[in-house]
Amino acid sequence: MDYKALSRAILDLVGGNDNVASFTNCMTRLRLNLIDTEKVDLDAIKELDGVLGVVPGDQLQIVVGPGHADRMRAAFAEVSDAAQLSFDGPQPEDDLVRDVADETRAKVKARQSTSVHAGFRHIGNIFIPIIPGFIAGGLIASIANFWKIADPSIVKNPWFLAFAALGGIVTGALHLIVGHNTAKEFGGTPVLGFIAGGVPYMPALAGIAAVKAADGSITTAAAPLVVPLFGQLSPALGGVIGAMITAWLFTVIEKWLRRFIPATLELFIIPVVTVLLGAVAAVLVIMPISALLMRGLTWLLVDFGLEQGGIVGGFLMSSLFLPMVMLGVHQGLTPLHAQLIADHGYTQLLPILAMAGGGQDGMAIAVYLKTRSKKLRTIIKSALPLGFLGIGEPLIYGVSLPLLYPFITACLGAGFGGAFMAWGMQAGGPFGAQALGLSGLFMTGVISPGGVAWYLGSLGIAVLMGFVLTYFFGFKESMVERLG
Repeated sequence: MDYKALSRAILDLVGGNDNVASFTNCMTRLRLNLIDTEKVDLDAIKELDGVLGVVPGDQLQIVVGPGHADRMRAAFAEVSDAAQLSFDGPQPEDDLVRDVADETRAKVKARQSTSVHAGFRHIGNIFIPIIPGFIAGGLIASIANFWKIADPSIVKNPWFLAFAALGGIVTGALHLIVGHNTAKEFGGTPVLGFIAGGVPYMPALAGIAAVKAADGSITTAAAPLVVPLFGQLSPALGGVIGAMITAWLFTVIEKWLRRFIPATLELFIIPVVTVLLGAVAAVLVIMPISALLMRGLTWLLVDFGLEQGGIVGGFLMSSLFLPMVMLGVHQGLTPLHAQLIADHGYTQLLPILAMAGGGQDGMAIAVYLKTRSKKLRTIIKSALPLGFLGIGEPLIYGVSLPLLYPFITACLGAGFGGAFMAWGMQAGGPFGAQALGLSGLFMTGVISPGGVAWYLGSLGIAVLMGFVLTYFFGFKESMVERLG
């Protein structure tokens, strides 16, 4: 695709530079904020080679597909004088060429207006920019693992060790990245957030510190820090949740100090006081409480939900995941996924929850075969390939949720895939996803060794049961009227 030529054509058809106030992109669309929508030739834009669809409005959304949107933004920046809005990596946007999805999503989001929902959105904003790094590290780690299985002697090769180490950089520095992003999200100084993320991970908390003796030799001090009411501390206590809360507190302290510290003294007082006060609070309060919270979540979802719950736990988690998305609380699981990857190299939960996409795919095939509606078939034809690749929002917001009953049968179909996956984790040994951000068939590349066949089999069962339940029980032609 000639991105620059396409950008010039789009610029001409939207009324030129004078009609574009600013622009950005999401995962699949170039988004133009227009001054006068009457100057736009929508039909001509739709006919351009490379344009998959157009969503009109004050913000004109031009669908070009995954992988193309970011390049289109860069090319449009070269040919346009409009302001380029910031973009911090792939966003959880959708790929439908139809505005049914946008309308449905808007109704769902309108109900997610509580402070709890706002908290989960903050968590999403903190972790979403890390996803490209998780994907890169997870794929590299997966390749290294399969390489070791094929040739165990390769572990002695320094080039292989360097390659494998690349896969662990993000997880190794996750607490620092989370601290940085948390400060940025809440309006603090990012580098102070970076420091905050490192506080819970200081080796000195466990008494591990290099000490230079009088004779020049290096010894190790062994005096671990003991906190009242909790006991001995250890590095990484509370995990990324502790790092995130600590960075948030740093931001609160920093903003509070700015209220009365003179500007001339700001640089010398605010950073050091923020770090000292925040670190004390982290060690005495945040780390112990965060550790209890992380242990509670791990016990509830992993130890109890999967290991003890087995196939029942797998069914419930998979079938209830999309309702969690609808309620806006699914982002709360992201820190747990990240911590499991950092601790064990994979998260067992993510492949279970990914079955929700398989149920949606099976549902969509059933509806496509049963419906006589040209409009609905067009929506499904556009969204289904993306669903198999793990981008499920178009099917959710554009098909199953507006129709309602297919949403229920899709969730139940996903449950069967999750049950099979949970059984596989008990029968075939522990495995999981080594990276966040991938789903559908793409997740196959980051499943830890021994789990690929189980994952594909479970995904196939989710698709099959989503299809069967929807075809026989979940769809009637009268439901199409709900699309408007």
